[in-house]
Amino acid sequence: MTEPSSGRGWIARVDQGATVLSLTHDWTTGDAGLEPGIAATLLARPGIQALRFDTRELGRWDSSLLVFLAALRAEARLRHVDFDEKGLPPAAQQLLALLPEHPPAPPSSPPRIGMVEGLGRWVIGNSTELMAFTTLVGDTILRTAAAVRGRARMRLADLFARMQEAGIEALPMVALVNVLVGGIVAFVGAVQLRRFGAGIYIANLIGVAEVREMAPLMTAIVMSGRTGSAYAAELATMQGSEEIDALRAFGIPIVDYLVLPRVSALTAMMPVLNLYAGALGILGGFTVAVVMMKISPAAFVAQIRGALTAGEIFFGLAKAATFGAWIGTAACRIGLHAGRSATDVGQSATAAAVSGIVGVIALDAVFDVCADALGI
Repeated sequence: MTEPSSGRGWIARVDQGATVLSLTHDWTTGDAGLEPGIAATLLARPGIQALRFDTRELGRWDSSLLVFLAALRAEARLRHVDFDEKGLPPAAQQLLALLPEHPPAPPSSPPRIGMVEGLGRWVIGNSTELMAFTTLVGDTILRTAAAVRGRARMRLADLFARMQEAGIEALPMVALVNVLVGGIVAFVGAVQLRRFGAGIYIANLIGVAEVREMAPLMTAIVMSGRTGSAYAAELATMQGSEEIDALRAFGIPIVDYLVLPRVSALTAMMPVLNLYAGALGILGGFTVAVVMMKISPAAFVAQIRGALTAGEIFFGLAKAATFGAWIGTAACRIGLHAGRSATDVGQSATAAAVSGIVGVIALDAVFDVCADALGI
């Protein structure tokens, strides 16, 4: 036996090729002072084959003792020394058995993605999303044709309820926005045209701009933020509460029951809202022209009747119907593929509003380019 060495809370001695560690006093977080590297020091002597414990003088202990024992066990494994737990308290043995013998590896940093790989992932992800959206559009068109023949499982009550939500209930917001936009267009145009003595042409500007551009575009933006986000939030909530899974389990077609009423209602009501918005936009411009430009109401009406044609009106209606179909389909696509948490509901509503507005503006540009090429 060699001379014992000691530290705060322990005394170590070597007895017949084994280190005997006597644990004394209290081993708590506030009492135990462990020097760095003490585990390696206790097992560094040559010829040590085992590590034993004597806990007869051990007082209170907590997790600090387990940390010390785990360090000793790891060091004993590295030095091929037998770690004998028999002298430890039974509770300490049970807790020590729960600790992993091999410390977990530190988390590795994610691999660096190069520019080419990142571009490839972006292309693949967007291609997959485009394919899924195209599939939903095709299914909706096919089921619409089946609904016209009376073969779709779409309830008329759902369709009428969605038409009321996208039609009558949207009238106040559409009216407010378009009256103000019509007044703004008339005000800006009046300031410029008055410089050239062509104030009467403010009627042409308001009529063509409202019917052809501003009424369809502003109404679509309002409906995207109001109705499109609502559709996405509703379907995302149903996804989170597993209602959609239940519908699939009962064999109810999701497109017929959830998508088709929403897309059909919004597509059908957008042209009606466009006519309503165009009339109110012209009314707002008429008010500004009469009050600011001192144009007589009869001259304004005569001028706008000569500027507007049936082609301009039908062009605006075609835009409105296309915008409605896009907003409804995009919102349903986002809502049906949302996550199942409450956060995903808000994210899907935001994504539906953003995608609807961006898509509407892009479609409007495509319409204008095609109309210019066709001379419409």
